Amino acid sequence: MKEQCAALTIAGSDSGGGAGIQADLKTFSAYGVFGTTAITAITAQTLASVYQFETLSLPIISKQITSALAEFHVRAVKTGMLVSSEIIETVFNALNLPENKNIPLVVDPVFIATSGSRLIDEAAVETLIGVLFKRALVITPNIPEAQAISGQNIENVKD
Repeated sequence: MKEQCAALTIAGSDSGGGAGIQADLKTFSAYGVFGTTAITAITAQTLASVYQFETLSLPIISKQITSALAEFHVRAVKTGMLVSSEIIETVFNALNLPENKNIPLVVDPVFIATSGSRLIDEAAVETLIGVLFKRALVITPNIPEAQAISGQNIENVKD
């Protein structure tokens, strides 16, 4: 299937369909892009609440990434919910293999769900910034995430 261009999303699965893998696939499809996935966590959530989530094992996360990259002509990768330093490092290692180094990476630093539930360990924020941000072409934080990353208060467009 190497002929068809694709994008890979590495994120959590949102049972409510409003975020994560499900939202990324909808966006890819809307722009005519074939979507592949590597699921990092499974959530039980609605638009109002995240009730519970569980992460997948590091070997299966890694294998999903390397399988998608080997089988499909992935032209870009986007990350979302990465939860822990170990998951972030697993993603980085898979994307940093020589055959994958030139694939553009978009990092959506998912820290907190719209409902307010925390979706990443405190220590993982430092790993995300120190490891994955260096590999990223584009980083797409929302305002609370940008404040946490920069340590600055953001009140308007100029900020």
